Amino acid sequence: MTEPATPEKREAPANDLEAHPVLVVDFGAQYAQLIARRVREAAVYSEIVPSSMSAKDMLAKSPAAVILSGGPSSVYAENAPHLDSALFDSDVPIFGICYGFQVMATALGGHVAQTGRREYGATELTVTDPGSALLQGLPSTLGVWMSHGDSVSEAPEGFAVTARTADTPIAAFENIGRRMAGVQYHPEVLHSEQGQEVLRRFLHQVAGIKPDWTAGEILTEQVELIRAKVGTDKVICGLSGGVDSAVAAALVHRAVGDQLTCVFVDHGLLRRGEREQVEKDYVAATGIKLVTIDAQERFLNALAGVTDPETKRKIIGREFIRVFEQAAIGVSAEEGGVKYLVQGTLYPDVVESGGGTGTATIKSHHNVGGLPDDLTFSLVEPLRTLFKDEVRLLGYELGLPKAIVGRHPFPGPGLGIRIIGEVTFDRLEVLRAADAIVREEMTAAGVDAQIWQCPVVLLADVRSVGVQGDGRTYGHPIVLRPVSSEDAMTADWSRLPYDLLARISGRITGEVPEVNRVVLDVTSKPPGTIEWE
Repeated sequence: MTEPATPEKREAPANDLEAHPVLVVDFGAQYAQLIARRVREAAVYSEIVPSSMSAKDMLAKSPAAVILSGGPSSVYAENAPHLDSALFDSDVPIFGICYGFQVMATALGGHVAQTGRREYGATELTVTDPGSALLQGLPSTLGVWMSHGDSVSEAPEGFAVTARTADTPIAAFENIGRRMAGVQYHPEVLHSEQGQEVLRRFLHQVAGIKPDWTAGEILTEQVELIRAKVGTDKVICGLSGGVDSAVAAALVHRAVGDQLTCVFVDHGLLRRGEREQVEKDYVAATGIKLVTIDAQERFLNALAGVTDPETKRKIIGREFIRVFEQAAIGVSAEEGGVKYLVQGTLYPDVVESGGGTGTATIKSHHNVGGLPDDLTFSLVEPLRTLFKDEVRLLGYELGLPKAIVGRHPFPGPGLGIRIIGEVTFDRLEVLRAADAIVREEMTAAGVDAQIWQCPVVLLADVRSVGVQGDGRTYGHPIVLRPVSSEDAMTADWSRLPYDLLARISGRITGEVPEVNRVVLDVTSKPPGTIEWE
């Protein structure tokens, strides 16, 4: 068993991995989060900040470098987002991508023009300067991903032009003395050949950043931070059985041992067999103390008559906290209660909830925007700065089994946000039955490892005419949403075998009487989100 913290609260570690972040300046790009994640892949910590942030506030974060994202605007448009030009007077290394490349060119005395020659999608890039710090040694021609209508027509003074395309004479430039560079294309997307290598060279060689953002380093730092914050106090963790809460619990357990008690809330919005799986498998793998609370009636009563998805999420978040408060009394009644609540909040949760980046709220995650104002706990969120793939690596570093770490994501609000319409017991039973069939067939077909997850959605407020048993039916549609992703910030629909889809459809319409139609969602993210609500 892990030894608990010493009686005195300790100071936070001196080697703060987040002390000098790479700031990704968001100009409204759909790929800003992807850029941040690619920086993490290069073993460097990154954060997203809005383009409206002043240079003073950015520099107050002591950034190791700044990356300017793409965006949908033209730099010379009236309402185009701009950057505080004082940033370019600092000695911070700066890298511009697409729109950010044009912002950099304009701010430093270059020129951007609307050429009338737009480039979208796959484009051939030709390296024109074999001595380029970012491009040397790479193939002389690269397939890259473009998405722009304007082009840099004149590079800033002192910048060497290092690449071009057929329609863009200045597709990359650099001034290594000033530690500044930029590209017109999108190196962060997988479609751009050697894109990650270009980003890595900027971060490690041009900006001189040490690659120390690794699972082992994160684990060491977080254990120290948790011990410093918690001291000898009692902690509870809302354990859902999903990857995020499982890793968060294991991390806190590593730090404070038996001071931690996990609370599993059966809110009635679970899939078949999940309660049993958590109670058996997770405890067996970790030895963590677990308390299970049956709160099905409470949650269903609170959700009665509610159809708005944002309201659902806020209700579920509120009720979770109320249940945790009651559980805390039982865990530590003799010692004055529990001060800390552990949550498996991730960076994408924070971003989509509009927190910390200046971006719009896409949806309020129950553990971020759904928390009540009168929260009595202090939160411990050791994964708050991590993407999902980083959480999985951390889980393996903690020694958790693949069955837990490799589990498909499942939202905290559960099936409550996979029922489009009011959540009722009967509708939950219909969705549970359909979901169980999908999971069973996908596992049997061996495709679980090929997808990120497959939400199964019940369109409860929609009915369609069907024919079953030679009679007319008026049942509900079920939506299958198989998606492939690396970090949940972007996703594409998974191309599952047709015979598998046919078996799933046949079984659902044959075994779930209330359903007479199964449809496939083939929308990427963006424009759609992974969950329907």
